[in-house]
Amino acid sequence: MRKLSLFIATSLDGYITKPNDDLSFLKIVEKEGEDYGYTKFTDTIDTLIIGRKTYDYVVSEIGASHYDNGERDVYVITRTERPSVGRTAFYTGDLARLVKRLQSENGKNIYCDGGAEVITELLKHDLVDEFTISIIPILLGQGTRLFKDGRPEQMLKLVGTRTFDTGLVQLHYKRKK
Repeated sequence: MRKLSLFIATSLDGYITKPNDDLSFLKIVEKEGEDYGYTKFTDTIDTLIIGRKTYDYVVSEIGASHYDNGERDVYVITRTERPSVGRTAFYTGDLARLVKRLQSENGKNIYCDGGAEVITELLKHDLVDEFTISIIPILLGQGTRLFKDGRPEQMLKLVGTRTFDTGLVQLHYKRKK
C-alpha cells in the first residue's frame, strides 16, 4: 500500500503562513544548492495532494511545473470545480475517499504539501503515514497554524532529525500504528 507523507515547513511557533497566506518567511533559509532533502523526497512520490491556496501561491511564485512536471499526478483540493490542466486535477469530492483510492492503487508514494485545512482533514481520518517537518528559526506570532484544533490525538515515532547551518531543523516522524 502506498504511504501518504507530509513534507512541510513551519515557524518555530507552529505557523505555516503569516497572515494573508504570506510565505515570505521561508526565504530566510534559502541557500544556493540546498533543498533540505526535497528532491530526494519527491523522487519517492508520483502523486501530490495540495490545497488550492497553497497551489495558487506556488504557481504564482514558482510556476505550475513545480508540481505538474509531467511525471506525477496532482490533485488540488478545492471547493470550486475547474477543468483539469495537464496532470493537475481540481478535486471537489471527499478527500478521505480520494486518498484511500490512491493508496490502494499501484505506484510510488503520495505527498501532501498542505495547506492546514487539507492536513487537518487527513489527520481526522488517520491517513498521514509520515511527517517531515522543517522548523524555520523564526517566531511569527500569528498566521495559519500547521496543526489545527479538532483532530484526534495521534502517537508518532521519531525516525530522524537533521540540522542545517541556516538554523533550519528537520524532524522526521512515522505514525505509530
